[in-house]
Amino acid sequence: MAEHDHGPASAADLPSLDRLLGMSEFQAALADFGRTQVTAALRRDLDECRVAALAGTLTRDTLSPAAFGARVTGALSARNRATLRPVFNLTGTVLHTNLGRALLPEVAVEAVLQALTMPANLEFDLSTGGRGDRDDLIAPLLCELTGAEAATVVNNNAAAVLLMLATLAKRREVVVSRGELVEIGGAFRIPDIMTHAGAKLVEVGTTNRTHALDYRNAIGEKTALLMKVHCSNYEVTGFTKSVDVAEVVQIARPHGVPVAVDLGSGTLVPLERWGLPHETTVQETIAAGADLVTFSGDKLLGGPQAGMIVGRKDLIAKIKKHPLKRALRVGKLTLAALEPVLRLYRDPDHLTQRLTTLRLLTRARADMAAQAERIAPMLAKSLGDAYTVTAAPMVSQIGSGALPVEQLPSYGLAIMPAGGGKRGGGRALARLEAALRALPYPVIGRIADQTLWLDLRCLEANDEARLALQFAELRA
Repeated sequence: MAEHDHGPASAADLPSLDRLLGMSEFQAALADFGRTQVTAALRRDLDECRVAALAGTLTRDTLSPAAFGARVTGALSARNRATLRPVFNLTGTVLHTNLGRALLPEVAVEAVLQALTMPANLEFDLSTGGRGDRDDLIAPLLCELTGAEAATVVNNNAAAVLLMLATLAKRREVVVSRGELVEIGGAFRIPDIMTHAGAKLVEVGTTNRTHALDYRNAIGEKTALLMKVHCSNYEVTGFTKSVDVAEVVQIARPHGVPVAVDLGSGTLVPLERWGLPHETTVQETIAAGADLVTFSGDKLLGGPQAGMIVGRKDLIAKIKKHPLKRALRVGKLTLAALEPVLRLYRDPDHLTQRLTTLRLLTRARADMAAQAERIAPMLAKSLGDAYTVTAAPMVSQIGSGALPVEQLPSYGLAIMPAGGGKRGGGRALARLEAALRALPYPVIGRIADQTLWLDLRCLEANDEARLALQFAELRA
């Protein structure tokens, strides 16, 4: 058979499966994917060729061993490619929920690797030789950093709220301001979580104004908690009124009712020391008298996905005994990652160098501008005359329900179809966006104002070359 014979072929020309498997073109695939997968893939390819032969569309050049080998290897490579893949987050949202939120610092990565490859004292007390409590690995650090009496950890903040309510408010009432009945991503709503926890929601105030008297009038014999929910993913402005935690605590104390605060994207340091807007810290909330505070691990904290509950020792003890605690507990990998992240907060002076999330949030605009100037010509060369690529100022956001209306000055690449994005410009941008997502390391940007924006805030220096090298593969 001629190597480049494009003439028609029949089903009789198909080589046997066993003959192909014995050829050199398949040895690498057999070594990489195993005989079972290669055999199945080759059988599917032969079946497709047989169908093409019956339809009169089969050509001889598709029947060479090299052609079979290339098709089978390509199919198996695609089939075995990881579905959870690294991407370039150029959306301008640092804590992007759909892209995995906080990136772990190197110390956390090293700790996770060690936990993956060696046994560890997850529930083993090294001092007594008896069984231990996995919360003990992390609770002392959380108490030290927050000022709380006790702490426990579950798999995310939604779980923390659910567990807290199920433990302390089942068949009882929880008082919440109407202006704080939040919905976060994935249609998670505070009223719904209360229903599933078996608690009865008592709404007080109005959407924009809640007064101290509203809380006082709502307290009754069945009141289990007064609850404050941090409005982390929206802001109510204008004619507004809310009651701060300290005042709610003063209202609750005479009645012996605990005050719980869901901080959502909790932070352990005052962000304004680095020029970022103020976000209420866990320490401030505990100092204001809150009995329980819940917050996330993978948002402003900069750690792995987890939900922390800190506060009064007696209440935490009740929460830890609830059957849901075991169902919602975290594994050794989360604890391994969380501990070194928390330890970084003992030295806040070096946080911007050591904590990835804070480093990205505080990047100098001049650094991003310099990156953009270096990368823009390379992308422009790959795209040719079809698009214009400009290094341009833009704005980032923190994301994941943290400081929702605050914007961070940023820099990146602004891409427009040639001709200023007139007729057909939207389709051209959509094609380019799809092409960027199809790269070996997918590039995720955002389209707005007839422009594709690639914000470079989250592009670390050691990833710049990898991003630029991919541009040669673009087929927009």
